[in-house]
Amino acid sequence: MLKTELLGCTMKNPLIGASGTYGFGGEYAPFYDPGIIGGISSKGLTLNPRPGNTGIRVHETPSGIMNSIGLENPGVKHFIEEILPEMRKMDTVILANLGGHSVEDYLIAAEMLNDADIDMIELNISCPNVASGGMAFGLHCQDAAAITAKVKEVSHHKILVKLSPNGDNPAELAKACEAAGADGISLVNTFQAMAVDVKNRRAVFDNVYAGLSGPGIFPIALRMVRDAARAVKIPVVGMGGIRSAEDIIAMIMVGAQAVEIGTMNLVDPHIVPKLIADLETYMEEENIGSLDEIRGII
Repeated sequence: MLKTELLGCTMKNPLIGASGTYGFGGEYAPFYDPGIIGGISSKGLTLNPRPGNTGIRVHETPSGIMNSIGLENPGVKHFIEEILPEMRKMDTVILANLGGHSVEDYLIAAEMLNDADIDMIELNISCPNVASGGMAFGLHCQDAAAITAKVKEVSHHKILVKLSPNGDNPAELAKACEAAGADGISLVNTFQAMAVDVKNRRAVFDNVYAGLSGPGIFPIALRMVRDAARAVKIPVVGMGGIRSAEDIIAMIMVGAQAVEIGTMNLVDPHIVPKLIADLETYMEEENIGSLDEIRGII
Protein backbone atom coordinates (compact mmCIF):
# COMPACT_ATOMS: atom_id res chain seq x y z
CA MET A 1 0.00 0.00 0.00
CA LEU A 2 2.77 2.46 0.95
CA LYS A 3 5.51 1.05 -1.27
CA THR A 4 7.22 3.85 -3.19
CA GLU A 5 9.68 3.84 -6.09
CA LEU A 6 12.36 6.52 -6.14
CA LEU A 7 15.21 6.68 -8.67
CA GLY A 8 15.29 2.92 -9.12
CA CYS A 9 14.95 2.13 -5.41
CA THR A 10 11.93 0.52 -3.78
CA MET A 11 11.11 2.11 -0.43
CA LYS A 12 8.79 0.55 2.17
CA ASN A 13 6.93 3.83 2.43
CA PRO A 14 7.33 7.39 1.07
CA LEU A 15 8.98 8.76 4.23
CA ILE A 16 12.64 9.82 4.27
CA GLY A 17 14.41 11.15 7.35
CA ALA A 18 15.50 14.63 6.30
CA SER A 19 19.17 15.55 6.37
CA GLY A 20 20.28 17.34 9.50
CA THR A 21 17.32 16.19 11.58
CA TYR A 22 17.74 12.43 11.38
CA GLY A 23 21.47 12.16 11.98
CA PHE A 24 22.68 8.88 10.49
CA GLY A 25 19.62 6.95 11.62
CA GLY A 26 21.08 5.31 14.69
CA GLU A 27 20.17 8.31 16.82
CA TYR A 28 16.53 7.15 16.66
CA ALA A 29 17.22 3.51 17.56
CA PRO A 30 16.37 4.12 21.27
CA PHE A 31 12.84 5.11 20.17
CA TYR A 32 12.05 2.64 17.36
CA ASP A 33 13.71 0.57 14.65
CA PRO A 34 14.90 3.17 12.10
CA GLY A 35 14.64 0.42 9.47
CA ILE A 36 10.90 1.08 9.30
CA ILE A 37 11.41 4.36 7.44
CA GLY A 38 11.50 4.40 3.65
CA GLY A 39 14.85 6.15 3.46
CA ILE A 40 17.42 8.15 5.39
CA SER A 41 19.16 11.24 4.07
CA SER A 42 22.43 11.48 5.95
CA LYS A 43 23.58 14.44 7.92
CA GLY A 44 25.04 16.92 5.44
CA LEU A 45 28.50 15.72 4.42
CA THR A 46 31.47 17.71 3.17
CA LEU A 47 34.82 16.57 1.81
CA ASN A 48 36.60 17.42 5.06
CA PRO A 49 35.27 17.32 8.63
CA ARG A 50 33.64 20.55 9.83
CA PRO A 51 33.12 21.73 13.43
CA GLY A 52 30.06 23.77 12.53
CA ASN A 53 29.06 27.26 13.58
CA THR A 54 29.79 28.94 16.90
CA GLY A 55 27.20 30.30 19.30
CA ILE A 56 23.54 29.35 19.52
CA ARG A 57 22.65 26.82 16.83
CA VAL A 58 18.94 26.15 17.37
CA HIS A 59 16.26 28.68 18.29
CA GLU A 60 12.59 27.83 18.71
CA THR A 61 9.92 29.89 16.95
CA PRO A 62 6.13 29.82 17.53
CA SER A 63 5.64 27.39 14.63
CA GLY A 64 8.99 25.72 14.06
CA ILE A 65 12.70 26.22 14.64
CA MET A 66 15.60 28.18 13.25
CA ASN A 67 18.98 26.53 12.92
CA SER A 68 22.53 27.61 12.21
CA ILE A 69 24.39 24.31 12.52
CA GLY A 70 26.97 25.09 9.85
CA LEU A 71 27.21 21.60 8.35
CA GLU A 72 29.00 20.07 11.33
CA ASN A 73 29.98 16.61 10.11
CA PRO A 74 32.79 14.03 10.23
CA GLY A 75 33.69 14.26 6.53
CA VAL A 76 33.08 11.89 3.63
CA LYS A 77 35.98 9.51 4.36
CA HIS A 78 34.84 8.86 7.94
CA PHE A 79 31.26 8.48 6.74
CA ILE A 80 32.21 5.82 4.21
CA GLU A 81 34.51 3.87 6.51
CA GLU A 82 32.83 4.12 9.90
CA ILE A 83 29.22 5.25 9.61
CA LEU A 84 27.86 3.80 6.37
CA PRO A 85 28.40 0.13 7.38
CA GLU A 86 26.19 0.75 10.44
CA MET A 87 23.57 2.54 8.37
CA ARG A 88 23.44 -0.41 5.97
CA LYS A 89 22.33 -2.65 8.83
CA MET A 90 19.11 -0.62 9.05
CA ASP A 91 17.65 -2.12 5.85
CA THR A 92 16.48 1.13 4.30
CA VAL A 93 17.33 3.32 1.32
CA ILE A 94 20.34 5.52 2.00
CA LEU A 95 20.87 8.98 0.55
CA ALA A 96 24.24 10.65 1.10
CA ASN A 97 23.53 14.34 1.48
CA LEU A 98 26.53 16.08 -0.06
CA GLY A 99 27.55 19.72 0.30
CA GLY A 100 30.66 21.73 -0.45
CA HIS A 101 32.13 25.21 -0.48
CA SER A 102 33.94 24.89 -3.80
CA VAL A 103 33.38 23.01 -7.04
CA GLU A 104 36.50 20.97 -6.33
CA ASP A 105 35.18 19.90 -2.93
CA TYR A 106 31.94 18.65 -4.48
CA LEU A 107 33.70 16.73 -7.25
CA ILE A 108 36.35 15.07 -5.07
CA ALA A 109 33.71 14.04 -2.52
CA ALA A 110 31.36 12.74 -5.23
CA GLU A 111 34.17 10.64 -6.66
CA MET A 112 34.96 9.27 -3.19
CA LEU A 113 31.32 8.19 -2.90
CA ASN A 114 31.41 6.32 -6.22
CA ASP A 115 32.38 3.03 -4.60
CA ALA A 116 30.33 3.60 -1.45
CA ASP A 117 27.30 1.43 -0.79
CA ILE A 118 24.75 4.25 -0.98
CA ASP A 119 21.60 4.36 -3.07
CA MET A 120 21.79 7.96 -4.27
CA ILE A 121 23.26 11.38 -3.55
CA GLU A 122 21.12 14.25 -2.35
CA LEU A 123 23.09 17.21 -3.64
CA ASN A 124 22.86 20.15 -1.26
CA ILE A 125 23.45 23.22 -3.42
CA SER A 126 22.55 25.72 -0.69
CA CYS A 127 26.18 25.88 0.45
CA PRO A 128 28.05 29.19 0.03
CA ASN A 129 30.56 29.13 -2.85
CA VAL A 130 33.77 30.58 -1.40
CA ALA A 131 35.03 31.35 -4.91
CA SER A 132 32.02 33.57 -5.59
CA GLY A 133 31.98 35.74 -2.51
CA GLY A 134 29.87 33.32 -0.46
CA MET A 135 26.83 33.25 -2.74
CA ALA A 136 25.13 29.86 -2.55
CA PHE A 137 25.53 27.50 -5.52
CA GLY A 138 21.77 27.02 -5.75
CA LEU A 139 20.45 30.57 -5.74
CA HIS A 140 20.43 31.07 -9.51
CA CYS A 141 19.50 28.72 -12.33
CA GLN A 142 22.80 29.01 -14.18
CA ASP A 143 24.88 28.19 -11.09
CA ALA A 144 22.56 25.38 -9.99
CA ALA A 145 22.72 23.81 -13.43
CA ALA A 146 26.51 24.13 -13.59
CA ILE A 147 27.22 22.34 -10.30
CA THR A 148 24.61 19.69 -11.10
CA ALA A 149 26.18 18.95 -14.48
CA LYS A 150 29.68 18.74 -13.04
CA VAL A 151 28.71 16.35 -10.24
CA LYS A 152 26.70 14.21 -12.66
CA GLU A 153 29.74 13.95 -14.88
CA VAL A 154 31.90 12.36 -12.17
CA SER A 155 29.33 10.50 -10.09
CA HIS A 156 28.20 6.89 -10.57
CA HIS A 157 25.10 7.48 -8.45
CA LYS A 158 21.69 8.94 -9.15
CA ILE A 159 21.59 12.62 -8.15
CA LEU A 160 18.67 14.16 -6.27
CA VAL A 161 19.26 17.93 -6.22
CA LYS A 162 18.01 19.69 -3.08
CA LEU A 163 16.72 23.16 -3.90
CA SER A 164 16.74 26.32 -1.82
CA PRO A 165 13.60 28.50 -1.66
CA ASN A 166 15.74 31.60 -1.21
CA GLY A 167 16.86 32.26 -4.79
CA ASP A 168 15.31 32.03 -8.24
CA ASN A 169 11.83 30.57 -8.64
CA PRO A 170 12.06 26.92 -7.50
CA ALA A 171 10.22 25.73 -10.61
CA GLU A 172 12.82 27.43 -12.82
CA LEU A 173 15.63 26.04 -10.66
CA ALA A 174 14.11 22.57 -11.00
CA LYS A 175 13.94 22.88 -14.78
CA ALA A 176 17.55 24.09 -14.94
CA CYS A 177 18.75 21.14 -12.86
CA GLU A 178 16.70 18.69 -14.91
CA ALA A 179 18.26 20.05 -18.10
CA ALA A 180 21.70 19.64 -16.51
CA GLY A 181 21.08 15.95 -15.87
CA ALA A 182 19.55 15.77 -12.39
CA ASP A 183 17.74 12.48 -11.81
CA GLY A 184 15.37 14.04 -9.28
CA ILE A 185 14.65 17.15 -7.23
CA SER A 186 13.99 17.65 -3.53
CA LEU A 187 12.59 20.81 -1.95
CA VAL A 188 12.32 22.94 0.05
CA ASN A 189 15.43 23.60 2.07
CA THR A 190 15.08 26.09 4.94
CA PHE A 191 13.98 29.69 4.48
CA GLN A 192 16.47 32.38 5.43
CA ALA A 193 15.31 34.14 8.58
CA MET A 194 16.61 35.83 11.71
CA ALA A 195 15.93 36.34 15.39
CA VAL A 196 16.88 39.15 17.74
CA ASP A 197 17.75 38.92 21.42
CA VAL A 198 16.12 42.22 22.39
CA LYS A 199 17.29 42.07 26.01
CA ASN A 200 20.95 41.86 25.01
CA ARG A 201 20.45 43.95 21.86
CA ARG A 202 22.07 41.49 19.49
CA ALA A 203 21.20 38.90 16.88
CA VAL A 204 20.51 35.48 18.39
CA PHE A 205 22.83 33.76 15.90
CA ASP A 206 26.50 34.55 15.43
CA ASN A 207 25.91 34.44 11.66
CA VAL A 208 22.89 36.76 12.11
CA TYR A 209 20.70 34.81 9.66
CA ALA A 210 19.60 31.20 10.05
CA GLY A 211 17.36 28.62 8.38
CA LEU A 212 13.66 28.51 9.30
CA SER A 213 11.83 25.17 9.20
CA GLY A 214 8.78 23.55 10.77
CA PRO A 215 4.98 23.61 10.35
CA GLY A 216 4.90 27.36 9.73
CA ILE A 217 6.51 26.94 6.31
CA PHE A 218 4.31 24.02 5.16
CA PRO A 219 1.79 25.99 3.04
CA ILE A 220 4.61 27.76 1.19
CA ALA A 221 6.55 24.53 0.73
CA LEU A 222 3.43 22.82 -0.60
CA ARG A 223 3.00 25.52 -3.24
CA MET A 224 6.65 25.33 -4.27
CA VAL A 225 6.60 21.53 -4.50
CA ARG A 226 3.53 21.69 -6.74
CA ASP A 227 5.17 24.31 -8.96
CA ALA A 228 8.34 22.21 -9.29
CA ALA A 229 6.47 18.97 -9.90
CA ARG A 230 4.48 20.56 -12.72
CA ALA A 231 7.65 22.01 -14.27
CA VAL A 232 9.72 18.82 -14.61
CA LYS A 233 9.37 15.20 -15.67
CA ILE A 234 11.83 13.82 -13.10
CA PRO A 235 10.68 12.75 -9.59
CA VAL A 236 10.21 15.41 -6.92
CA VAL A 237 10.63 14.79 -3.19
CA GLY A 238 8.67 17.23 -1.06
CA MET A 239 9.53 18.54 2.39
CA GLY A 240 8.95 21.51 4.64
CA GLY A 241 6.97 21.39 7.88
CA ILE A 242 5.26 18.03 7.40
CA ARG A 243 3.68 16.95 10.70
CA SER A 244 0.73 14.66 9.87
CA ALA A 245 -0.48 11.96 7.50
CA GLU A 246 -2.70 14.59 5.90
CA ASP A 247 0.35 16.72 5.17
CA ILE A 248 2.03 13.73 3.48
CA ILE A 249 -1.08 13.07 1.41
CA ALA A 250 -1.23 16.73 0.41
CA MET A 251 2.41 16.66 -0.74
CA ILE A 252 1.74 13.56 -2.82
CA MET A 253 -1.46 15.04 -4.25
CA VAL A 254 0.51 18.04 -5.55
CA GLY A 255 3.01 15.73 -7.23
CA ALA A 256 5.63 14.57 -4.72
CA GLN A 257 7.02 11.08 -5.31
CA ALA A 258 8.17 10.87 -1.68
CA VAL A 259 8.48 13.18 1.32
CA GLU A 260 11.12 14.07 3.87
CA ILE A 261 10.32 14.47 7.56
CA GLY A 262 12.54 17.01 9.29
CA THR A 263 11.77 19.33 12.17
CA MET A 264 9.05 17.12 13.66
CA ASN A 265 11.67 14.46 14.42
CA LEU A 266 13.14 16.93 16.89
CA VAL A 267 9.74 17.80 18.38
CA ASP A 268 8.56 14.19 18.72
CA PRO A 269 11.19 11.46 18.29
CA HIS A 270 8.36 8.93 17.78
CA ILE A 271 6.82 10.85 14.87
CA VAL A 272 7.92 8.46 12.09
CA PRO A 273 6.11 5.33 13.33
CA LYS A 274 3.07 7.48 14.11
CA LEU A 275 3.05 8.92 10.59
CA ILE A 276 3.42 5.50 8.99
CA ALA A 277 0.52 4.09 11.04
CA ASP A 278 -1.68 7.14 10.41
CA LEU A 279 -0.91 7.04 6.70
CA GLU A 280 -1.93 3.39 6.48
CA THR A 281 -5.15 4.14 8.39
CA TYR A 282 -5.96 7.11 6.14
CA MET A 283 -5.51 5.08 2.98
CA GLU A 284 -7.64 2.23 4.30
CA GLU A 285 -10.42 4.59 5.36
CA GLU A 286 -10.32 6.42 2.02
CA ASN A 287 -10.05 3.17 0.05
CA ILE A 288 -6.77 4.23 -1.59
CA GLY A 289 -4.89 1.13 -2.76
CA SER A 290 -1.72 2.89 -3.86
CA LEU A 291 -0.19 6.34 -3.56
CA ASP A 292 0.03 6.38 -7.36
CA GLU A 293 -3.78 6.76 -7.42
CA ILE A 294 -3.58 10.23 -5.88
CA ARG A 295 -0.15 11.47 -6.94
CA GLY A 296 -0.31 14.80 -8.77
CA ILE A 297 -4.11 15.07 -8.82
CA ILE A 298 -4.11 18.70 -7.61
